[in-house]
Amino acid sequence: MTSSMAEPEDRTHPQRRANAAAVLDRAWEAEAFTASDVIAATGLTRSTVIALCDELVERGWFAELPNARAAGEEYRKGRPARRYELRADAGAVLGVDAGQHCITATVADLRGRELARAHTAIDPDGRDTAARLQAADAVIAAALADAGTEPGAVLCAVVGVPAPTDLEGASPEGEQHFWERMNPGYAARFRARGWLTEVENDANLAALAEGALGAGAGASSYIALVSGERFGAGYVVDGHLVRGRRGAAGELRLLTLVDGVGSTHGIGNLLRRWALEVRTDGAADPASPLMTAPADRLGAELVLRAAEAGDAAALALAERMAERLARICAVLGGLLDVERIVVAGAVAASLGPVLDRAAARLDRLTHPPAPELVASTLGGGVVSLGAVTRALEVVRARAMDLEPSRPR
Repeated sequence: MTSSMAEPEDRTHPQRRANAAAVLDRAWEAEAFTASDVIAATGLTRSTVIALCDELVERGWFAELPNARAAGEEYRKGRPARRYELRADAGAVLGVDAGQHCITATVADLRGRELARAHTAIDPDGRDTAARLQAADAVIAAALADAGTEPGAVLCAVVGVPAPTDLEGASPEGEQHFWERMNPGYAARFRARGWLTEVENDANLAALAEGALGAGAGASSYIALVSGERFGAGYVVDGHLVRGRRGAAGELRLLTLVDGVGSTHGIGNLLRRWALEVRTDGAADPASPLMTAPADRLGAELVLRAAEAGDAAALALAERMAERLARICAVLGGLLDVERIVVAGAVAASLGPVLDRAAARLDRLTHPPAPELVASTLGGGVVSLGAVTRALEVVRARAMDLEPSRPR
């Protein structure tokens, strides 16, 4: 005997999952939309789209808005269209910049809007991996508390580390176990909380941020060159992030082989050291900021500001750095034939005196046209922004396997 009642559709059926994912994809692209918008974008039937929108409302991904007539749109006849939007508060993502000197955690909603950020300094040379994990735990807890977000609402966490990472989020030992210390098991730590977790090289995340939000936008091939204490690079070539076999594509040990470079020391590191050498040697005018500033302020930002103001000693250091940076960019740009090199990190905003001089040298060191050399506008939070960007990508790709938070 057959039943006259229709059997409910199986939500796990591959085609239904694919259709639901297509409807959900449309929601990421629009602030508000109607079933007709989804039909036009996906080619699905009206009955299928309405059923899937209702299901996604029930699951917590969508909110139903006042209909088009109530929203003020003119309707001459017929039933007004039902309107929906992705619930930005259906969950949260967590972006963590677990750097050598500081750990920063950013909580964002599903539209990428920052809800809270917290950070803490950490011993850059500390070998206690448990202490590094505990510091990350504390700063994440502070950011979640400031955002008013329960840990269970985190749909994905992405952590940026100054080390290569494999697909499981682990790092090799590296010299003097540095990489292992910088990545002391974040993936296992956060997965144990039930969070979908990725651990990625910090420069790779900076490259994602620059492509989505910064100076890499509009370029299909570019490099994000992160410079602070050390140089690291994230490569996007033909629209794809290049990681390499072990995730080490952006490690720049090759700079030790480049004439006029010789190390991976970054702009912040070198300008601080060179300025101290100038002061120790008395090689600047006594009235120069390099001679008069407090020792704890004698760093890259001060040197670059002084160069901008025309200080002779600071200009000499800017020239020296420009030569070094041009050689680095000539090597990297020549290898990958990129359109643009974005110098990122906290020092980027002050780099005008160096970048102008480096760009002029780059034209002479490369086969024309040389890559465009620009400063990032994303500041010192570029890795956190990249981590949030990647976390949102993961949530979007894995949404049908995730459970959003219910409306409050």
